[in-house]
Amino acid sequence: MRSIPLTFCAAAAAALIAVPAPAALASPAAPAGDDDRRTGTVSVTPSTIAPGGKVELWVDVCGKGREATGNSDAFSSEAHFRPADDKGLFAEARIRDDAEPHSYDVWVTCKDGRGKATGTLTVVHHNRPSPAAPVKAGGGGTATLAERSTEAEGPGTRHAVIGLVLAAVAAVAVALRSSRRRRGPAGN
Repeated sequence: MRSIPLTFCAAAAAALIAVPAPAALASPAAPAGDDDRRTGTVSVTPSTIAPGGKVELWVDVCGKGREATGNSDAFSSEAHFRPADDKGLFAEARIRDDAEPHSYDVWVTCKDGRGKATGTLTVVHHNRPSPAAPVKAGGGGTATLAERSTEAEGPGTRHAVIGLVLAAVAAVAVALRSSRRRRGPAGN
């Protein structure tokens, strides 16, 4: 049952690996000074998730060794970023159990206030398939008896008459066969 979400996540991961980030998304080296503000994009993996799941967040706008916090209306709490191997900053965030299914913005702010990044994630509710014709039985007699059809109630008058006719035909056939045996072969 989990093959569809797993396939989707694998396809999304393959697409992220196969498509390099364009140079336009890389944070430009800003000149030193008071206006050293950078903007970037938050990488959210997986980008589509069910409530209660965890996402990985990557951002490189704050530089190495810096700290950042991330927030979203979908998160159960604030995400705290930590340095990662030459990839910028990394954090994990848990999606609220009561998150509604739609797209959410993600905001990351560097602790020094000189950088910020944005991204999106989509929350989906995975509907579990239900049987097309569920069995009307339950633990210890909890099945409802109110929905019985006429077929489930047993034979009606029509079935009784058909049964009697078939029994009469069988009785006549047995009587004829018995009478032929008593008479014996013709000519003896």
